[in-house]
Amino acid sequence: MKKLIALVLALVMALSLVACGESGDASNLRFVTGDESGTYYAFGSVIAQHAASNAGYDVVGLAGDGSQSNVFELEDGNAELAFCQSDVMAYAYEGTNLFADTGAVDCFSTLAALYTEQVQIITLDPGIKTVADLKGKNVSIGAQGSGVYFNAIDILGVYGLAEEDIKPTYQSFGDSADALKNGQIDAAFIVAGAPTTAVTDLATTKSVNLVSLDKEHVAKLLESSPYYAECTIAKDVYGTADDVLTVGVSAVILVCNDVSEDAAYAICADIFNNAPDLVSSHAKYADVNLDFGASVTTVPYHPGAAKYFAEKGLTVPVA
Repeated sequence: MKKLIALVLALVMALSLVACGESGDASNLRFVTGDESGTYYAFGSVIAQHAASNAGYDVVGLAGDGSQSNVFELEDGNAELAFCQSDVMAYAYEGTNLFADTGAVDCFSTLAALYTEQVQIITLDPGIKTVADLKGKNVSIGAQGSGVYFNAIDILGVYGLAEEDIKPTYQSFGDSADALKNGQIDAAFIVAGAPTTAVTDLATTKSVNLVSLDKEHVAKLLESSPYYAECTIAKDVYGTADDVLTVGVSAVILVCNDVSEDAAYAICADIFNNAPDLVSSHAKYADVNLDFGASVTTVPYHPGAAKYFAEKGLTVPVA
């Protein structure tokens, strides 16, 4: 019996070590991405497949439930790499907003920033022309556990609206698109790189409108929340009548601190060295560049990523 108890305790201790990066096999890396109808999943799957074939590591892309959930997947040892919005990773590292109740999570580092994720306010109702027009409407403000919720609340807030001023639902990109198509909601916040699969699919059967912000309210938002950046969604992206002014955050790949320096270096190199030749695999490769990749300041970079950027003449913060 004592031997059995000792064996069980040893097993429990071994399992407890399988946390943030302790996968048990340094050559196997799990990359948690996003909803299957979003850019994270599509682009992340391509990144994983290319790295698995060329970087010397068995990288597998996994569907995820949003930026907050992805951070917890790293913390719980269910993945070694994760896509995350730049604002959400800062919340996690500092233990604020989405992580105010659970506390700071610091088991991860930055691998690289890849592209800008635009805040897209999608509607099929031509009468909804401004954010103020969302008052009293049925609006999807993002899945539970995603960063979209806080983005939506931030933008509503600068227009003098609160969550109780709309009729909120909490849905993924795909579910939001279906609900719009079926007339169940009036508008949806989607935060992802444009074009986003859920929106382009909707646009094949419906006349999609994007709600544009205005310069005054964008300036007000940037003053209170400097992790946003002003950006534009060109009219040819979804076939809208005009270009759309909005704000965006960065799409960042996080990596567990326990992942080896060699592995982090190899994945980073595989992404940036091959990006120009892989645009046909996914359009977001066109946005990948070294300066943007090294632009994160809120969370230190993994030593392997820092080594790669240093070889390219760029210095990034390291813990």
